[in-house]
Amino acid sequence: MTAHTEQLEFQAETRQLLDLMVHSIYTNKDSFLRELISNASDALDKLRLESYQDKDLNVDVSDLHIEIDIDKAARTLTIRDNGIGMSRDEVVDLIGTLAKSGTAEVRRKLKEAKDAAASEELIGQFGIGFYSTFMVADKVTLLTRRAGEDHATRWESTGEGTYTLEHVNEAPQGSSVTLHLMPEDSENGLHDYTSEWKIMELVKKYSDFIAWPIRMDVARTSTPAEGEEPEVTIETINSMKALWTRSKDEVSEDEYKEFYKHVSHAWDEPLEVIPMKAEGTFEYQALLFIPSTAPFDLFMRERKAGIHLYVKRVFIMDDCEELVPDYLRFVKGVVDAQDLSLNVSREILQQDRQIAAIRRRLTKKVLSTIKDMKANEPEKYSTFWTEFGRALKEGLMADADNRKTLLDISSFASTNSEEGVTTLAEYVERMKDGQEQIYFMTGESRHLIESSPHMEAFKAKGLEVLVLTDPVDEMWVDAVSDFDGKTFQSIAKGEVDLDTEDEKKAAEAEREEKEKEFGELLTWLTETLSDDIKETRLSTRLTTSAACIVGDAFSMSPTLEKMYKASGQPVPHSKRILELNPEHPLVSGLREAQAANDNAENLTETAQLLYGMALLAEGGELSDPAHFTRLLADRLARTV
Repeated sequence: MTAHTEQLEFQAETRQLLDLMVHSIYTNKDSFLRELISNASDALDKLRLESYQDKDLNVDVSDLHIEIDIDKAARTLTIRDNGIGMSRDEVVDLIGTLAKSGTAEVRRKLKEAKDAAASEELIGQFGIGFYSTFMVADKVTLLTRRAGEDHATRWESTGEGTYTLEHVNEAPQGSSVTLHLMPEDSENGLHDYTSEWKIMELVKKYSDFIAWPIRMDVARTSTPAEGEEPEVTIETINSMKALWTRSKDEVSEDEYKEFYKHVSHAWDEPLEVIPMKAEGTFEYQALLFIPSTAPFDLFMRERKAGIHLYVKRVFIMDDCEELVPDYLRFVKGVVDAQDLSLNVSREILQQDRQIAAIRRRLTKKVLSTIKDMKANEPEKYSTFWTEFGRALKEGLMADADNRKTLLDISSFASTNSEEGVTTLAEYVERMKDGQEQIYFMTGESRHLIESSPHMEAFKAKGLEVLVLTDPVDEMWVDAVSDFDGKTFQSIAKGEVDLDTEDEKKAAEAEREEKEKEFGELLTWLTETLSDDIKETRLSTRLTTSAACIVGDAFSMSPTLEKMYKASGQPVPHSKRILELNPEHPLVSGLREAQAANDNAENLTETAQLLYGMALLAEGGELSDPAHFTRLLADRLARTV
């Protein structure tokens, strides 16, 4: 070790991840080359962009390219680029550690992956493609010099827990990754990566569309004489044809798949390919993909957008948030605009009329593609909704312009089916005669909702209820007023009257009698439980439970209150309404005891227990659980 070399340990998460990758069995070890070429392509994109933005940056961008060098004798394979390069600190951050959230999650999922394909998909999903090199190499050397810096850094590791960093005074700009290859082992999918034809085959398969020339020494001869050495020439082994500039008829399905993996750094296959071309006032080309698997960070704050922005095939940025709304953040791909400045910034993009117009068109195109998928490819739509439905529903709050389309393409669980989902149009078709509202209930789980007292009358009358369990459901139901002229109605808010006009007339006398009969009890309960409730009334929604708690028509649901509290936001205490089932023995017994003024303390405890049971039945939280359990234990003790 020289004075300029130091040995460091991998971050714990990185070390465990490397161990999983090196000692796991993968069916497609060839993928390492795609990952390295993709990284090199990104480095070239970033250098060209930085040279536009920083005129003082002294770099040569006249011949940006990627080189592949094979040394058969030493059994090494080197992928080299003259791109942006990395500083020492960037090497430590990007290679020596996993500076991403979710590393514990990826290790857990890799351990749980039941087959090799699932493991490979996870590797790409978590953005750790560089580490795939250790599937084919027992030592990896990285030499890199950042553009504008005088010295370089050499990183080297066998992937067994440590790595070395060495300060190097002279090195070309950019990065080179040298793999000291393992022996060929066809049984375990390890090919001979010192074979020129194998490397050319892999580049053609995975990276033919890369916009930069990929060069390699190729030995060719037509009819070699005995003992004659073939002529070695430097050849560009990829076509460099940008897929988004070609019509869909000219591109194969495999080419789209590989480009998707390149642009998204994912290992799954696209669920849908969306090519676009717009001419006229704003000219642009786009190639978008809907993934088949949701990324692990879909709901994380530090996630990145998936759209790359180009201007006349010049890379501008790789996570352009302004091109699609946040609820479509799962969409991957590229947009190549013709009339933007190459020096555009995020601040300028936020105000740019052309970007706003492109955003509107891309959004409508993606939504119409999903609508077509729902109509014509139900299995594919089912996959989409399972993976991305929760994110798409965010648009019901945020995108009023496309709300109708979003409602059309959304699906929801309902009491109509225990496993399947339904669209709102299908719900409306099944509505009972005279029904004017779309009934729903929000909650933490389907089980809690279906066992809630609020559901009793709806089950008894065979009325369908949407079962909404996603956190976003608590928000959009307040933002959306109706669908196809039918208003949305929470079965846990406001008064519910499910009787027909004839039924109301027939029961009017009995209802008035019940109101008189229970009037004194209702008044007493409201006063006794005044700290917790605002009113007590007789219920029309209960058939078997003694009581339930309901909110006003525009009050906040208990689940939404929990969400706000969990995020640290103060929520004012709102009193709700206690509804009683007059046919329940507990309620009728309490009425009789209260009328007889029999043991006031005992009656108060019964009222508190009744309220607590109603709160627990809907999945709510008691303000004083210890007091409730003490009352319940005392009451049970008297019955033993």
